[in-house]
Amino acid sequence: MTFIWTFCSNKYSLEVSMEMNSSALCALVIVLLAFDLKIISAAETGGNSTVPILPKAGQCPRLLNVVPSHKGCFCDEDCPGDDKCCVFDCGAVCVPPAFTKPGVCPRRRWGSGMCAEFCSNDSNCPNDEKCCHNGCGHECIAPYTVKPGRCALPKGTPMCAEYCYHDGQCPEEQKCCRTTCGHACSEPCS
Repeated sequence: MTFIWTFCSNKYSLEVSMEMNSSALCALVIVLLAFDLKIISAAETGGNSTVPILPKAGQCPRLLNVVPSHKGCFCDEDCPGDDKCCVFDCGAVCVPPAFTKPGVCPRRRWGSGMCAEFCSNDSNCPNDEKCCHNGCGHECIAPYTVKPGRCALPKGTPMCAEYCYHDGQCPEEQKCCRTTCGHACSEPCS
């Protein structure tokens, strides 16, 4: 395949002829398309360099429980306002984002909680509560913060009881640490 390119500038005329195999031609087409997109993008931004499209704040909700503002999006930029482009069973749609609150969901107690979905993400919960798995469904629960330090390896006589479920239930700097067959508050090791 012969590729001929004629370039005219002032009085000069340059004709380039070269043999190209199909992969070289494909590479050239890709480079030219990328260059073309850069020119279009620069024209749209008033001549400035291309600005990367960043995702909007928040995460996609776990469940679709609102009416989408738009159907058939490809990225967040296709969605109005603060809505994000999220994929559900029905395809890609624009929906309000979900935000993750700080803190950690408490460790589940034995057994399971109510088998109902009281929340689908932290945004559905009041104040500082988080949407946590309760063993069967999801519900809003007050989070706890993980205290600094590490738990020592369990040793000594077996303690087969749950004296705590998370660090927030332990006094001062103590952490809720695993025992030989349960959990108890103990001083962290460095």
